[in-house]
Amino acid sequence: MIYVFLATGFEDIEALAPVDIMRRAGLAVETVSITGELVVMSAHGVGIMADTYIEDIDFDDADIIVLPGGLPGATNLDACASLRKGIMKLYEEGKPLAAICAAPQVFGHLGILDGRNATCYPGVESHLVGANYTGAMVEVDGQFITGRGPAAAFEFGYQIVECFLGEGAAEPLRQGMMYTQLLS
Repeated sequence: MIYVFLATGFEDIEALAPVDIMRRAGLAVETVSITGELVVMSAHGVGIMADTYIEDIDFDDADIIVLPGGLPGATNLDACASLRKGIMKLYEEGKPLAAICAAPQVFGHLGILDGRNATCYPGVESHLVGANYTGAMVEVDGQFITGRGPAAAFEFGYQIVECFLGEGAAEPLRQGMMYTQLLS
């Protein structure tokens, strides 16, 4: 199961575009509220109904954890002890971990980016403790997938798809969603 965690103040596109892309690819995705409420307010005041609560998931079922950015969303994710514990569980098992925009700071604060290439929203670099900040739109290094910000949300989602379905698996999605026309 792919779990996408939603905290008050998450960046709308960084959560919803990857969820859309992953579901189009046929992957099992659940959005998870860490707020105690199913409807989570985004950074732009949009209420999004999560599929479930963090208290109701089992991190043993997680194949990947996905963290959208936004502020104060990323800060709220970072403050969630049960999420941090779940991230460490997946990290120790060598499972994929993905974060975009300000959310890679959660991995940095946990000290698990040491020696890894990573990217994030400009100004958050100092929170990527131990990482080699690249400034790329999307960076994949080992079990980590990181994205720079809102404009990277689509490519971030495509990289998660390829993590599960193999290199090139996202190409039909890129074409069908007309993403490749943006690049030409």
